[in-house]
Amino acid sequence: MATIKVYGHPFSPAARRVLVCLAEKDLDYENITIDFSTGQHKKEPLISINPFGQVLGFEDGDLKLFESRAITRYIAHAYADKGTPLISDDPKKMAIIGLWLEVESQKFDAAVQKLSYEILVKPMKRMAVDEGVIEQGQAELAAVLDVYETRLANSKYLGGEDFSLADLHHIPIIANLLNTKVKAVFESRPCVAPWAATLLARPSWKKATGA
Repeated sequence: MATIKVYGHPFSPAARRVLVCLAEKDLDYENITIDFSTGQHKKEPLISINPFGQVLGFEDGDLKLFESRAITRYIAHAYADKGTPLISDDPKKMAIIGLWLEVESQKFDAAVQKLSYEILVKPMKRMAVDEGVIEQGQAELAAVLDVYETRLANSKYLGGEDFSLADLHHIPIIANLLNTKVKAVFESRPCVAPWAATLLARPSWKKATGA
């Protein structure tokens, strides 16, 4: 029986981020779907893992974690000898990977969360969409992707010439947004567009989503 357990939801970007990481490492795990409609996210066993009562939860033996980026960092370090190398032993290379990990969490995610809520979540909840928020979010995302464009003009991936955790963290949100009108913000940038396409073509993403 797999010692790793993931408590999540099929459409949760956070859960998908972890599943992609596990797939890159070719690790066995038990994927446990949390049903929001019955309040499972507020009950045991998840509430003991994630005290905020949200998806997601992760267990590896006696270790319990609940933030996706902390989980992927743990997986990358604990299973460094398995599957795809997602980090580096070289301090300078790891510093660059770490830099872009911070950019994703502080800059990229801040912009796309607004867009995701307006474009994807609100329609599902039958809430009115605020086009002003979408326009602002697109402008913020464009500013971030301009920086990415410059980086990717000189480097195959954000963290260097090899795929790393810095790229992996982007995959679920990029996949969601490329199915919306926001895709034009990605496709209009000649270096960002193929980078995004390369990420979504990875076998790990297809495995994580059952594609």
